Amino acid sequence: MAKREITPPPLQGPTAKEKKYDRQLRLWAASGQEALENAHVLLLNSGPGVVGVEILKNLILPGVGSFTIVDEADVAEEDLGINFFLTDDSLGRSRAGETCKYLMELNPDVKGHPLQHSIQKFLLDPKVLEKYSLILFIAPSDHCPNKLDQVSNYCAEKGIPLFYIHSLGLYSHFSVQLPDSFPIIDTHPDPASTQDLRLLQPWPELKDFMQSKTKNLDSLSDHEHGHVPYLLLLLRFLEDWKQSHNGDPPANYKDKKEFKSFIASRARTNNPEGGEENFDEAAAAVLKSLNKPSLPSGLREIFNDASSNLLANGKQTPNFWLIAQAIKEFHTRHDALPLPGALPDMKAQSKDYIQLQNIYKAKARQDIDEVTATVRRLERETPTPPPHPIDRKEIEAFCKGAAFVKLIRGNRLLTSNRDHNSTPRLASLYQGLKDEDSLLPIYIAFLAHDAMLQDNRAPDAEQDDEDETALKSLQQHTRSIISNLAAATAATGKDEDEDADADARLQADMTSRINPVLEEFVRAAGAELHNISALTGGMVAQEVIKVVTKQYVPVDNTCVFDGIVSKSACFRV
Repeated sequence: MAKREITPPPLQGPTAKEKKYDRQLRLWAASGQEALENAHVLLLNSGPGVVGVEILKNLILPGVGSFTIVDEADVAEEDLGINFFLTDDSLGRSRAGETCKYLMELNPDVKGHPLQHSIQKFLLDPKVLEKYSLILFIAPSDHCPNKLDQVSNYCAEKGIPLFYIHSLGLYSHFSVQLPDSFPIIDTHPDPASTQDLRLLQPWPELKDFMQSKTKNLDSLSDHEHGHVPYLLLLLRFLEDWKQSHNGDPPANYKDKKEFKSFIASRARTNNPEGGEENFDEAAAAVLKSLNKPSLPSGLREIFNDASSNLLANGKQTPNFWLIAQAIKEFHTRHDALPLPGALPDMKAQSKDYIQLQNIYKAKARQDIDEVTATVRRLERETPTPPPHPIDRKEIEAFCKGAAFVKLIRGNRLLTSNRDHNSTPRLASLYQGLKDEDSLLPIYIAFLAHDAMLQDNRAPDAEQDDEDETALKSLQQHTRSIISNLAAATAATGKDEDEDADADARLQADMTSRINPVLEEFVRAAGAELHNISALTGGMVAQEVIKVVTKQYVPVDNTCVFDGIVSKSACFRV
């Protein structure tokens, strides 16, 4: 009786969600999408409120979990011309409710919550902010003096990321306040820069494979000779080099250039191709692959802080610091970071390349096992460990990207009415203003605008005398800010050789460069241009996604956009 053939089960295709979010999953993977879907974003909206809605639009489309809009305004005639998420039927209704309704039409998976409250009323109990993953505070804050500082202080205490955004006329700016220590594990570096082949520190399995494939190198057929993986060629020729150089590998450019020539001389040229691609690959890899492993400065700083952060003063020790300490101990033992395990493409026979891949992957798993064992020991020894063992996937991700981990040190927002006592911080702003091509004057103008609104002197474009009064007020606040920056710089001694007259001329020049921005603020009279707010909304949403997913490196910590020359700039303040 003939044996019945069993039909294999059909391959499972992508789910509906995978189809829906296919492109973005290629950017931040399932882990990033999960973080986005678990996020709850709070929008504290004021002024025209267009830029805040545009930010939410760009978060709702990729599937942010939920959002809340706090906005006390009713929809007015002027809103209909600039807010594309309102209709004529929205007139007189809650702006929060109407925009929320139309925003949710973009993505049924997202939940929206409108609250028609003033920011002052909403913030009567600051604990109301605890449930939010991230907060968007939209300027101007003239109707809620000191509330920005209140939100900033609370977010700093609780470690909640805060964005402060202002779009006015042809200019916009946003600032990001992150927690004191904000680690980014998956920074998505250039794949070419992540290759760690460990050729100067080969392990036994790699050595054995090299010996088996290159033992009789000169007697191999042309086909076999031209398909020896270039990594094995480098290892083989390194051994030959060391025998004639006191056991030392090529150490400088001259040595490496000579070593490249040595490799090229071993290639066969009497074949139909007139050369061998694998030998060309080996020669090309000499400069970038034969370097002693060095610890990146950012990772060295993390290692220096790791031990102290394990003692979290009664608070739960973050997973990041436990894994960082474990990798630090691994580096101390081996003078190398855990092997990532990835291989570049190369000329090789499929079976050899697969075997080489398996050797690297096995070594990477071995290193991860060692780091994981150290993490488990630290979890037992740490006074305030996490409530559950750290997921091995999290440890693995840290190990693979250890050389490119980024730790951002968050700064409080620089607001118009906060006493900052940070002389170096203010001095760096003053030094930046000396660059005539810098866009820092736009940021200073926004600080002056916020300060003016605190004095309840909002620009009113309907009256010329009000325009003039507003401009004079803005100029007065600008001069005051620049004077404070100059004083902070003088306190650091950076400009001690500059006399008083030169300093006065410099301040006058700075003020004159800021003046056109102030005039645009007065002309706009608090209004937003939809195209500027839409572009700014896209920029901010991109940074929000980086912060929520903890992937890629977000802006640190301020960005301004000049809509007149279509130019943006980022700087740390």
